[in-house]
Formats: sequence, structure tokens, C-alpha cells
Amino acid sequence: MRQPFGFILGALVAAAIVIAFFYLPPLLATGQKLTQLRRWITDPAAHPELAIAAGNRCGSAPFVLPTDGYLGFGYGDSFRPGHRHQGLDIFGPTALNQTPVVAAYDGYLTREADWKSAVIIRHPKDPLVPSGQIWTYYAHMADPEGHSFILPGFPQGTHEQFVTAGTLLGYQGDYSGDDSNPVGMHLHFSVVQSKPDGGYKNELGIANTYDPIPYLGLSLKDGVWKCP
Repeated sequence: MRQPFGFILGALVAAAIVIAFFYLPPLLATGQKLTQLRRWITDPAAHPELAIAAGNRCGSAPFVLPTDGYLGFGYGDSFRPGHRHQGLDIFGPTALNQTPVVAAYDGYLTREADWKSAVIIRHPKDPLVPSGQIWTYYAHMADPEGHSFILPGFPQGTHEQFVTAGTLLGYQGDYSGDDSNPVGMHLHFSVVQSKPDGGYKNELGIANTYDPIPYLGLSLKDGVWKCP
């Protein structure tokens, strides 16, 4: 039996409303952030009000800020329908291999043998939930060809090397591992959950991560993440 045209039209309108409710606000917010990001990238020196600084601590927050720049994309932001960002993207004010990246918290650094642009640090006690363990992940520290900007003191294959908060790890780059997917120069920073065996979960899934903002003590004011 054929459905009446009015019924079909009503179903389509209802579906459009649902899609708009769930997906349109995040996409509009992302568009606004892209506009602000373009302002920053075009002339960082003209917009110091957008910047955070590596090594600074926001009040009594457990972590220090991991790099300099503008926090352009935050935890849970959407770049496309159904996608949620699993960390923070902080865009530096300089050229490649110049904006410092530092450890956000004391811990034990690992750089897997095949990691060109990233390191991960194990923190045995989560400062917000001391009974748990977490990891902090720092990525894109290389140029598009994979020439690393991580300090020589942390070569590929490094495991469990102790570092203190504020230790220089390397410098921001724009390595993505995919020539068809340029990412622009920035640090991707995330807080990764620990597996039952003590290892780290897959950082690519937001369900395997925590929002870094409470650890950094940042607050959103007029659309900009800054220390309160």
C-alpha cells in the first residue's frame, strides 16, 4: 500500500528537524572557531588575547599548559557529522619547529619505535581521580615528510623515561601521515585512559579519553579558552 504524500513529507520534515537538532549547532560552532582560527593564523601577533603559554599553570590546576598558541578546537568539537574531537588542538604563533611543547605533568615518557611525531606520558596517579592511572598524548611534532621535531633525548623506542612537568619535549609541527589530509601546524594534546593491564587505550576513540580542560584549569570566555 502506497503511503500518502503528506505522510512521507511529514516524515522527511521530522527527520530534518532531528538532524538539525543534533548536528547543526556543533557544525555552526566549528564554523565560528574556523573564522577565529583564520584570524589567529593570519596574524598571531595582532591577537595576544587568544593565546595561552607553555608551562603556565591556571590557578591550582594539576597540569601546566603544554604549548604556546590559540586553542582552536576543543574536546568534543565536531568536524563532520558524527565526529567528536578527542583532545585539544593548540595552534602556535611561529613557524614549524619553533613553538615549544612541554610535559603537562610529571610522568614516564614512551615514544614507540614507529612514532615520528608523537610521545605519550604515563601518570601513575590521576590528579583528579588518584586511584586511577592516565596518560597524556602529544602529537604532530614533525614536518609533513616525517622529519621529527621531538628532542633527541627521546628517540624512537624510548620507554618509561621519567620527565617532570614543564620538560621540553619538542616543537610543534604539521605531520599527519597522510598527504591528502593536511592538518596545519599545531599540537594535538589529549588525556588517554589506561587499560586494565596498565597500557594506554587507543587515543583515536573519544570513549578512550578524558576532557583535558579540567586538568588544565582553562575556562571559556567570549569563545576563547584562557586561564580564569
